[in-house]
Amino acid sequence: MSSLPAGEPDQKFTDALAKVKPLLAMQPPLPREQLAEALQLAAVSSLGLGRLDDAQSYWRRAIETNPAFVDAYLNLGKLLKGLDRLPDLEQLYRQLLAVHPDFADAHNHLGSALQDQGRPAEAEASYRRAATLSPERAEFHYNLGVVLRPLGRWDEAAEAYRRAVATSPDFVIAHSNLGNVLKELGRLPEAETAYRQALAIRPGYPVAKFALALLLISVGRFDEGWRLYEGRHDDPTSPQYTTQQVLRRPHWQGQPLAGKKLLVWQEGGLGDAIHFGRYFPMLKALGPIEIAFACSATLHRLFDTVEGVDVVLSHEAGLTAAAQYDYWLSPLSAPLHLGTTLDNIPLPVQFKLARPWLESWGAYLAALPPGPKIGLVWKGNPKHHNDAHRSLPALAMLAPLWRIPDANLNFVSLQKGAGEDEARTPPPDQPLLHLGTDVADLADSAAIVAQLDLVICVDTSLAHLAASAGTPCWVLLPPEDVDWRWMHERTDSPWYPQTVRLFRQPLNGKWRDLIERVREALAARFTPR
Repeated sequence: MSSLPAGEPDQKFTDALAKVKPLLAMQPPLPREQLAEALQLAAVSSLGLGRLDDAQSYWRRAIETNPAFVDAYLNLGKLLKGLDRLPDLEQLYRQLLAVHPDFADAHNHLGSALQDQGRPAEAEASYRRAATLSPERAEFHYNLGVVLRPLGRWDEAAEAYRRAVATSPDFVIAHSNLGNVLKELGRLPEAETAYRQALAIRPGYPVAKFALALLLISVGRFDEGWRLYEGRHDDPTSPQYTTQQVLRRPHWQGQPLAGKKLLVWQEGGLGDAIHFGRYFPMLKALGPIEIAFACSATLHRLFDTVEGVDVVLSHEAGLTAAAQYDYWLSPLSAPLHLGTTLDNIPLPVQFKLARPWLESWGAYLAALPPGPKIGLVWKGNPKHHNDAHRSLPALAMLAPLWRIPDANLNFVSLQKGAGEDEARTPPPDQPLLHLGTDVADLADSAAIVAQLDLVICVDTSLAHLAASAGTPCWVLLPPEDVDWRWMHERTDSPWYPQTVRLFRQPLNGKWRDLIERVREALAARFTPR
């Protein structure tokens, strides 16, 4: 029998169950409505005692006794949802709707059960029916908006959120989600208004504050954007808040650094570390006697070569040594405290790659036939929140790049982790020198990309690495949730002038169309005239 976590049973539930059981056994039985109420009391008492199977059985008997007993359905539904019994939950609400077809809450609950099972189109129909039956219920419009977004129905999602906030003007998360949808639609001033409305209702609301910060930074309004971005340190659910708690050192916010020791703590992914590595020389120019960078192991050799980094530490070593440092800093906070604007963005980080690294990897590349050498990365970290949109489904999607007559292109795989298996055995019509598996860290990757003519990649750390190494890099951007640093509409990047070219998809765009544009650009660049 299923049970709740162990604990002392509440005597009132024991007493209630003892009193109701004789009523259930009465002959002749109680009238239907009274018997259903007694079974409901038995179910509630069993639930209070942690007897979940008994509670479920009593509620099902109550429904059998009185098929119109709405409370029994709803209470059993809560139990089944808590147990993650989604197919049973779906069946229960369909059973309820067979009796009460116009019960808006049941349509809403069914929509939730369908959505949780990954059936958004069916969930949409249920949420839409709920909203039609009870248009005054803001949560029904909100739920409809939530399910329409992954279906790519952006304008309809915006309208659903607008109805939610019109019905309930203080519905803070609906304002924030409306902002997210408007941003994807390119309606940036309206998105900003929605975020600000959420913050007017709940000042400091972390979700809206963070979203507004990224929106402002992405349009070059750095002054307010960077300041709002610092709010992540005040959000108890954020990793940056946790970092502050475990390091127990003052967070550097522009205080004099002369004669001080600064611990810089990696925030975000590998691409963020490389992107913001440009700030180490500026920090060192402020006169600290030591700057240490605590970061992932794959970054260590690379950042040992960076100007301004005196010591590279693992996160574990950084935590142990934290008490020796006067301040700590996330690299992503450096633009605020060092006064970065769109007009004074520092040049990308410079790596001093050791000659043996270059020569070792150069030997692999020298074995290729004559012709341009082009690095490829088609998948990013599968744990990234936007990986479903930013990574290509398969290497085979890049096949058009091999179909450029007379260009004599040589393709080199830099793929690590996801995608490596494809790279080891590429399709017969996509010959590929795969080096990613033999790469030990990002210093190796840097030594390779520094000797390539071009890198073509999805939005992952290799874009930052190649651009910082001075190698031209074409970045294939997803149709939605584009990273803030690539800004809007531009085909270039002020963060990587002269090296990055951006290939953007429209909202609900297709990878195959984007790849065809890349093929045309390759042909224009490398086909002999």
